[in-house]
Amino acid sequence: MAGLWNAAKCLLQLSPNYVCCLRMSLRPIGVTIQPITLFSTVQSTPSIISSKRFNPVVSAVRNTSFFNKLPAESLWKGVTSVSNAGKKRGRGRAVGKKMAKNLNKGQVVGVGKTNMLWPGLNSPIIQGKELIQQKKLPDDPDREAKLLKLRDEMGAFRLLRLSPLERGWSGPKLPGRSVGPPDPVGEDNFEGFDTIVLEFKIVCNMKGNLGRTRRTSAFVVTGNGNGLAGFATGKAQMGMTALRKAKNRAAQKLMYVERYNEHTVLHDFFSAFGKTRVFVQKKPEGYGLVCHRAIREICKAIGIKDIYAKVEGSTKNVQHVAKAFMVGLLRQKTFEKIAEETKLHVVEFRKERDYFPQIMAKPSEVKTTKAIDDMDLNLHLNAGKVVSKRKKGFQPNESDPSWKNHISKTERFRNRDQVRVNLLVEHGEVRSFLADKYPECRQVKFMKKMEES
Repeated sequence: MAGLWNAAKCLLQLSPNYVCCLRMSLRPIGVTIQPITLFSTVQSTPSIISSKRFNPVVSAVRNTSFFNKLPAESLWKGVTSVSNAGKKRGRGRAVGKKMAKNLNKGQVVGVGKTNMLWPGLNSPIIQGKELIQQKKLPDDPDREAKLLKLRDEMGAFRLLRLSPLERGWSGPKLPGRSVGPPDPVGEDNFEGFDTIVLEFKIVCNMKGNLGRTRRTSAFVVTGNGNGLAGFATGKAQMGMTALRKAKNRAAQKLMYVERYNEHTVLHDFFSAFGKTRVFVQKKPEGYGLVCHRAIREICKAIGIKDIYAKVEGSTKNVQHVAKAFMVGLLRQKTFEKIAEETKLHVVEFRKERDYFPQIMAKPSEVKTTKAIDDMDLNLHLNAGKVVSKRKKGFQPNESDPSWKNHISKTERFRNRDQVRVNLLVEHGEVRSFLADKYPECRQVKFMKKMEES
């Protein structure tokens, strides 16, 4: 480089009437000197050494570079891809994904570029009483264009379309979706069982030799809708493997849950697991499942149709919610056991019977009247826990005349249901307090008479 620079300086000193262009690179791969003729506007004395007019150009020639070594696909990948550190942190999951094209779409067996009629392949051998011969049909010039159009439409990304009954809690995502019954064990099949995904997530573990390892975790519940149910967790590298492990493990851990009239729980109960607290109330038929979505799927797997459940504390931890609910179901007590524990008669009041009392169980030894305290059965079953209630909100229109008018109109209907129940208990019928003096103040019962045939 030093010699090249000195030669250029000498040329500039010897021929000042010419312009010398010098282009150099810090790391030139090849150097070429090309003579060129440039006319200068400055007049000067002719050169002493030579009368030839030439100007040396020193330029770097790069025969190979980064841009002509690699193909376009690799260059594009280098611009759009994610580094290894970024992949470990979960970045760029959708980068580089390609949709596989089905090259068979639009193709017909026996039909190719040359449109031929092949008996037995794309046409019948015999048509009527005539034997069909092989022959060439007119060409279809738009065939290739139609196939390319079909393949290009397949390349576009489309969301998975599911029927409304197959969707989960959040569209096509797995939580809340059914993945079928567990795999059969030998000759035993799980007929009538169904598995619901409650949680599907990616878990990471940091190891000294492997770094951050990623696996898929699946939490499922399986049941037959008739009292048998089980839940389990499965982990694997692939999502489908984790689901298969989880549902097969859940099938090995089936538990039987007792139900009241095969539609609700035996009684109200309280249960907790970790920081999650669950209050469950027994409800009449037709009430439905008013509860956490994980509890709703567990109830469907067991066969419970009517409950109210309130979750307090940690509500986003699906595994704790499910475990708390299952622990509460397994700790349910029969009416006979409750009667023996409290040494009192277990009496039930149900709405469909107009809250008339019905004795469900009797203890072997009954407490005396002096020994009976003010006992609340719900507090006894809930271990003294009470559901936290929200504070009553302020009614903004309490001072409005319209609100006072509404209160005055509905005042006579207040406690009507309770008054009706009390009248049925005391008198056996709905009647007025003037019924003794005026017999027409009783409720008239209309009886449908059977027509005599």
